[in-house]
Amino acid sequence: MSEHLTLEKIVQKLPAKFNPEQARGLNAVYQFNLNDADDFYLTISETTCTSSYGNHKDPDITLIMNETTLIRVISGEQDGMSAFMKGQLRAEGNVILATRLGKLFKR
Repeated sequence: MSEHLTLEKIVQKLPAKFNPEQARGLNAVYQFNLNDADDFYLTISETTCTSSYGNHKDPDITLIMNETTLIRVISGEQDGMSAFMKGQLRAEGNVILATRLGKLFKR
């Protein structure tokens, strides 16, 4: 994802960057609530990952941030923990899932 990142590119390309070896035994829904852009969610079921716009009825974790923070974290420009510590990212639900997120996708 070296070209200029947009929310649309992220939602489209994350499933292709999915690393199923890191998702063994994982069945989870990651909801991304963006205060200034469209919400989306990732559904991970061991060897598959799908992305959809909107809000899932029962996500396992909800990550709340703005679009700029999402792009910085996805591109590797900012660490997710750093965004969390600075108050730019909030997590609700099973927050342990957030720690696995970086390993689930190839850069």
